[in-house]
Amino acid sequence: MRMFLEIIKCNQYGDSGGNILALYLSAQNIHPTIFLISFIPLTKQPVKHSPVPACWTVKYVLLIAMILFSVLSTYARFVPARDTIVTSTRQQAIEFLNQVKELAPSAAWPNIEPGLFLQNLRASIEHPVTIYPGNGTNFCGYGALTYLFLLDDPLGFAKLLLQLYREGAAFFGETHFTPSDAIKKAAGLLRFKGVLDIRPAEQLWFLCLADHYKGYLNFFNRRYKPDDEDKFWASVNYSKFNRMLRKLLRYKVKAKGADLIRPRVGDRFAYISEKMKTGTVVLYINNRIVHKKNHVTIKLGFPTHFIVAEKISLENNLITLVYWDYGSRTQLQLSPAFFKRVLYGITYCSKKGTDE
Repeated sequence: MRMFLEIIKCNQYGDSGGNILALYLSAQNIHPTIFLISFIPLTKQPVKHSPVPACWTVKYVLLIAMILFSVLSTYARFVPARDTIVTSTRQQAIEFLNQVKELAPSAAWPNIEPGLFLQNLRASIEHPVTIYPGNGTNFCGYGALTYLFLLDDPLGFAKLLLQLYREGAAFFGETHFTPSDAIKKAAGLLRFKGVLDIRPAEQLWFLCLADHYKGYLNFFNRRYKPDDEDKFWASVNYSKFNRMLRKLLRYKVKAKGADLIRPRVGDRFAYISEKMKTGTVVLYINNRIVHKKNHVTIKLGFPTHFIVAEKISLENNLITLVYWDYGSRTQLQLSPAFFKRVLYGITYCSKKGTDE
């Protein structure tokens, strides 16, 4: 009861009693429901020889109920999420992989040789810039997501892929990956995709992402068949990409733009430059226009590609952009007018607590 008197005293100085009690319960690892049950005897009869008058019993119960109502409304804000993924370092991931001396063949992935899988996983951790979605595939969005994943939480990535390989399924935060049998048979057998052909860990991961996350572009092709990595089955629209970021990474994600509507942010160069100071920026662009070889040919005006912006500058009315995509960094120069034409989405990823 002394604790309640202290809470009431705190209220006199402008503090929230519910917030104070919520902090106390969180620190003691006590759930509010258990806390309430412990006071149920007060509702039956006064305690004998209690210095508190019997008529006060109902008042105490009402007071407890009012405070608990406040606690229940604030409790979730003070208790850390139990499935939050802690950001890790590359060195932690390397040390974790060093403990994996030998990887046994997986019954879930019959076409992936364990030695090559572990070698590919280690290379991705040590050199994330080399992540490659493959020639002719629709894995571009998954590649950009993986690049950010490896920069932000390489240890979480290593643990997730090892669990997927060993068990054929895995939990990561709130996401439960349960790849289909068709995916398990296809991983390790993709061919004519460039260097992706000899990277079984990346094949497994990209196929799992495409199998798990769905958007409107995947509506008519939801079950994997051979060569579907090149078709709408693997496509990533803008909202799906941002949803994957929010589900898998510990980022606050703010998106401007859409699949068919360009972002309304005024000066695009100024907006992107400002956001890059405090976070990571992913651009959703019409890659067919950027890399077209025949400048007379008319290209369709819709976005097709995700790139991770790393540097941007403006000089003599010419924007210089350095970005990551397809296993390397690229430098591109273009006018502000052309930049506006090809840019359809700006995704800003920042850590919790970062000023926006």
